Amino acid sequence: MNETIYTDYLDDGRIAVIYFNRPHVMNALNRSAMERFAAVVADLADVETLRAVILTGAGTRAFCSGGDLQELSQLTTQDQALDFITLMGDALRRLETLPVPVIAAINGYALGGGSEIAMACDMRIVDSAARMGFVQARLALTPGWGAGQRLLAVVGYARAMELLLRAEPLPADELLALNLVNRVTASGGALDAALALARSFTRWDHQVIISIKRLLRAGIERPPADAAQIERDIFPPLWAADAHLNAVADFLHAQKQKKGD
Repeated sequence: MNETIYTDYLDDGRIAVIYFNRPHVMNALNRSAMERFAAVVADLADVETLRAVILTGAGTRAFCSGGDLQELSQLTTQDQALDFITLMGDALRRLETLPVPVIAAINGYALGGGSEIAMACDMRIVDSAARMGFVQARLALTPGWGAGQRLLAVVGYARAMELLLRAEPLPADELLALNLVNRVTASGGALDAALALARSFTRWDHQVIISIKRLLRAGIERPPADAAQIERDIFPPLWAADAHLNAVADFLHAQKQKKGD
């Protein structure tokens, strides 16, 4: 596979696994890879069968180590910087707002831009040997793809300030303690765990999956009263839908059978 970013569709197209595929540079992204990533994310919106997305890195060393400095160091102007952070920032916003859940399977280092990509995912599963860090300050930079705001939403102001100023790769146990990841797996197990998680919910009705994400994102992005109204608006159509009515009928039938036994 020669593509810098490629996608495997599993389970009849219900799960898309996106691979960062530049293992020789720890899956760092050059301009071509950034453009490819943006295109891959945009294409996901047209996959009608899609129920979950997983991001991971090719090889065992890295999820994504951020931007490829061998190439990006040639960009020295503010306009050039704005151009590539807009490209990735917009791509991550599209990823974040996909209607289906997105899981990062962090199988190695996720540094700088790699940590920014991980923070744009709904859930993060990390290999026990992996490291994730907001290390931009080491290069006299700040996050530029949106991770500053996403980090703030997850850990709060004081902790986000500390992590950005420390600029250190964090081990898996600290990531878990900070609520930056959902779970830690044995070495080499991040992708399998992400697939198991995705398969645990892709069996649910599609409208339920996208509605859960919609109501939770409303809580992050909208004023509390608006978010509460969105949650209220979501519920009645689900209640009257065939999926709910059939599930209730099956439940009541099973209860009746159980009592009959």
